[in-house]
Amino acid sequence: MAATQQPHSHVDADDERLILDAIAKWLEQKVKPVTMQLEHDDEYPAELVEDMKELGLFGALIDPAYGGLGLSATTYSKIVMLIAEEWMSLTGIFNSHLMMARIVERYGTDEQKSFWLPKFASGELRGGLGLTEPDAGTDLQGIRTVAKRRGDKYVVNGTKTWISNAIEGHCVALLVKTDPDAEPRHKGMTMLIVPKIDPVTHAPLPGVRNGRKLEKLGYKGIDSGEFIFDDYECDAALSLVGGVEGQGFYMATGGLEIGRINIAARGVGIAKRALRESVAYTQVRKTMGKPICEHQAIQLKLGEMAANTRAAELLVADAARSYDTGERVDLEAGMAKYFASETALSVATEAMRIHGAYGYSKEYPIERLFRDAPLLCIGEGTNELQRIIIAKQLVKRNPV
Repeated sequence: MAATQQPHSHVDADDERLILDAIAKWLEQKVKPVTMQLEHDDEYPAELVEDMKELGLFGALIDPAYGGLGLSATTYSKIVMLIAEEWMSLTGIFNSHLMMARIVERYGTDEQKSFWLPKFASGELRGGLGLTEPDAGTDLQGIRTVAKRRGDKYVVNGTKTWISNAIEGHCVALLVKTDPDAEPRHKGMTMLIVPKIDPVTHAPLPGVRNGRKLEKLGYKGIDSGEFIFDDYECDAALSLVGGVEGQGFYMATGGLEIGRINIAARGVGIAKRALRESVAYTQVRKTMGKPICEHQAIQLKLGEMAANTRAAELLVADAARSYDTGERVDLEAGMAKYFASETALSVATEAMRIHGAYGYSKEYPIERLFRDAPLLCIGEGTNELQRIIIAKQLVKRNPV
């Protein structure tokens, strides 16, 4: 049986402010000057990743007993919003990693926690979540990657795609089939922690390689790639999460909860930045002898953008607060992810229209926000799926 999520610790208001102030200072001094160039060049931000290691972001949600910061989802979501306002791609580098780490911390054996979590918390080993395959995305039960037990090893064969940190990262929480014939299908699914380098020596391991780096409309800088496994062997004691087979589907969906809160927080960050840029631009851009913020057509846009952005922020806060209680939050995370991502897309689109030709120019951030926003409606479960989850949870929680 999968482990029960433990409530997250909370930092007090003063400590949270210190954390957010430190990140804001880093964004202003180190990130802002290089964002546009790195994003347009689709260059992995290696120096900024080192900064994130120093800031403790790779251990943000990991218990301090393993070297992490042990932050609540509430504080974490505020960090994500803040960073996403400047450059959303950075949030993906540590969030995908933390989804992997949360699976180990929530479901792993004591040996696995002691071995993996300190390396994850420091950023020495970084990785992500290996769910998607060429023929399986939202339908996780359709995966074909297979792991067969041979003594004290698992032998893995298959391909994963659209994996964040696949190329620059070092390991992945891999969803596999250990019993392809199981019915229902989810009972044959298992979660493995799979390194592509030796966790101690960092030497490359045989049987696993990266496929192509996937080119994307937006979300530049962070690498999205493929993992190809060909008779790859991993140690069962360290890799089989929780020491049990057949629980992988529940572990994956549990890990997606914090991922969906992260996606929602990114959406708020994008919407805030697009709104902020729009409010400023409308006060300096003039038509017909007056700033365009005085035109009713623009005021209607700004009013709706502001209201939806604030509503999205409150939904994220609600989902994070619920997550911090230790309960499952399919409903709350689904609502936040759905509304905040759609808000990011609509606000970025309106910002493009408000800015006109300047919004279409690569010299301004609006076109980047416009390209980044659509991903949020797709990633961590499509928004079509989110609405189904919301409806099912409403019925489940309100039986007649």
